[in-house]
Amino acid sequence: MPRTIDYYFSLHSPWTYLGHATFLDIAARHGCRIVYRPVPLRAVFDETGGLPLPKRHPVRQRYRLMDLQRWRERRGVKLVLQPKHFPFDPSLADRFLIAIVQAGGDPGLFMGEIMAGVWSRDEDMTQPEAVARVARACGFDAQSLALAAESEAVIGTYEGTIAAAVAAGVFGAPSYVLDGEVFWGQDRLELLDSALASGRAPFRPDPAA
Repeated sequence: MPRTIDYYFSLHSPWTYLGHATFLDIAARHGCRIVYRPVPLRAVFDETGGLPLPKRHPVRQRYRLMDLQRWRERRGVKLVLQPKHFPFDPSLADRFLIAIVQAGGDPGLFMGEIMAGVWSRDEDMTQPEAVARVARACGFDAQSLALAAESEAVIGTYEGTIAAAVAAGVFGAPSYVLDGEVFWGQDRLELLDSALASGRAPFRPDPAA
């Protein structure tokens, strides 16, 4: 039976974008099933004590820009450090993604292209036509997804990810949860890869538990 990784992410996050292709490769190499969980990140911050970017100390903001450049080089991903349409509200694209999953589709390519629109192509991914265009380019029926994105089933799933994330121990994006062990940040992907390769038991906050 394939192992499952719960993928908590925000399309708003450059770190999710930087690690996305690497994560998909790791999951594919190990034959893992991915459960895609787009999460309203600000709500998770509010629950867990995180601060949105504009409220962080300037020292932290400057370090973020430096670290983005390092990881952009490391991952070989084109990344605009300060895109024109950031910050942006990813909720429509998030709901499209959930609709893809609920229809039995694989949202990996759609997710990557939405983030590339923001972080590589400097596009406004809050616009319904922009989201629909990406969906069509990825081979999906954009009209059906747009209708599903407004359904109670999709909206309920989306809103439910906040409590699910906090219950899982998630406080930032991206987070990859394997057998209850949280790997926070795309810079933990190599550790996730090693855990899958070794088959070790998951680490817990209390090693004696």
